[in-house]
Amino acid sequence: MLVDDQSLFREALRTLLTLQPDFEIVAEAENGERAVALAKGHKPDVILMDLRMPVMGGVEATRRVMAAVPATKVVVLTTFEEDEEIFEAMRAGALGYLLKACSADKLNESVRAAAKGASVLEPTVTARLMAEVNRFSAREGKKVSQTLADPLSERELGVLKLLAAGCSNKEIGSRLNITEGTVKNHMTNVLGKLGALDRTQAALRAREMGLI
Repeated sequence: MLVDDQSLFREALRTLLTLQPDFEIVAEAENGERAVALAKGHKPDVILMDLRMPVMGGVEATRRVMAAVPATKVVVLTTFEEDEEIFEAMRAGALGYLLKACSADKLNESVRAAAKGASVLEPTVTARLMAEVNRFSAREGKKVSQTLADPLSERELGVLKLLAAGCSNKEIGSRLNITEGTVKNHMTNVLGKLGALDRTQAALRAREMGLI
């Protein structure tokens, strides 16, 4: 489903996405309020959600969509990478974000990733997201300490901390003096123990649990 108050932009998205044989546009909305109503009826796999719209913005719309149709994956659209509303949308349940100026290949790749439950974020963005989560937790005075049924090893915790700092697998391997293949093995174990689908979710879950 496409959600944006600019009809020309929606048309451009529709044109690009319908070129893919595995995509189908089931609905379009010009504001967040309409998006919530349509999401309840169509239950789309993925919603591309603009942030700034009349009547109801993307953050509140994301929050309401996730409450009503939790299986739907929301990816927010923004013009600027520094838009602070991105973080509000992530807290509301969005899987990630796309810049409106992204390439067609990036758009298609991101929609498919979101449909599988993977966060649409570059590794460097994870660090910014974690910093914002830390600031939010400090303001709210909240830090949840939990114990994992299968605790992380010292090495896995080291990998997790570098992941949360925004390092790629190659950078993590270089810093820990291990191969990239070994990093991937540790990453698989970390995701499994945390019950996370991807790197970003693992970093956020670890922060919520007080592991990092």
